[in-house]
Amino acid sequence: MIPLLVPASSDAPARFVTRLVGAGAAGQRESALIERSSDAALFAGENGLFSITTDQPLIGDVVCIDPARRTAERLIRANSPHNTFLITEQCDQLCVMCSQPPKKRHDDRFEEYRQAIRLAPEGAVIGLSGGEPTLHKTALFGLLAEAKADRPDIFFHILSNGQHFEADDIPDIRASAANSLWGIPLYSHHAGTHDAIVAKPGAYDRLFDSLAHCLSGGMRIELRTVLLQANMCQLPELARLIGNHLGFLSQWSIMQLENIGFAKNRFGALYVDHGLDFAPIANAIDVATLFGIRVSLFNMPRCSVPTAYRSYAANSISDWKRKYAPACETCSDQPSCPGFFAWYPDSHMRVTPL
Repeated sequence: MIPLLVPASSDAPARFVTRLVGAGAAGQRESALIERSSDAALFAGENGLFSITTDQPLIGDVVCIDPARRTAERLIRANSPHNTFLITEQCDQLCVMCSQPPKKRHDDRFEEYRQAIRLAPEGAVIGLSGGEPTLHKTALFGLLAEAKADRPDIFFHILSNGQHFEADDIPDIRASAANSLWGIPLYSHHAGTHDAIVAKPGAYDRLFDSLAHCLSGGMRIELRTVLLQANMCQLPELARLIGNHLGFLSQWSIMQLENIGFAKNRFGALYVDHGLDFAPIANAIDVATLFGIRVSLFNMPRCSVPTAYRSYAANSISDWKRKYAPACETCSDQPSCPGFFAWYPDSHMRVTPL
């Protein structure tokens, strides 16, 4: 597991965002390397000297230095495609398997994120996640608009429960459509099942109201469905619903469960082993494909997916939270395999090297 928050020391009076560069002259909001050892690096920039304790490569990273907490947060790792900003930990749903349980308070970091976006590598893809980012919709759309003006090369993948889009948002949706993809969950074709999973009565109907506004604004949408005991057998019917009513989707992602957050203590009651019965998933893929819907399987090791459907298995788990079983070392498919979440129990890491 790659650490994103590492020890640091700085005498600066307040938090600051900077891009780390090699030895030599540093530009605006950059900090140049002064000295490097096996487990630490010393930098100098507009905010003075500071040190970061880590054996990870840092040059090109955009970091937030917090002198009070003595930490460096790696907001953007230059050599990784998996960089995500946590917009808020607030949420208006309590999904039974939530990997990021919500909190009541909100730490506004939009200004730090704006600075980081300006310093991001050319053509970077940045995730925006929560909690529920659209609880701070005005600031979120403002961030997207500013990024489009300052850094039109940056693309955003935004995770949202899709509950808060209104007709008034259509111009903002349209303005950000070219440089963003929204990941929005739908867990069942049956309203009662979906509402029970997200623990919010009426969420299913509200989602479809929101999707109408999203469609009007030309939003690109990745529909997301987490596999659970409650919805596994319903996947084929969900595929038919998607094909008949949501044909404008960019992608449908069928995702295996994370063993973290709310799911950790409920794993036995929630988890369904797709390797033991892949038939509902196969049926759903076949139906969706007939409708021309692009399907991807997330968080499923490739050896756990039947050969006929293995091409749908995406390398989906972010590098900083991915691990492989010891037997994976001999697998020829490992470079394209998602592996497992770092917090997955060993009992669920059965593999057959390909």
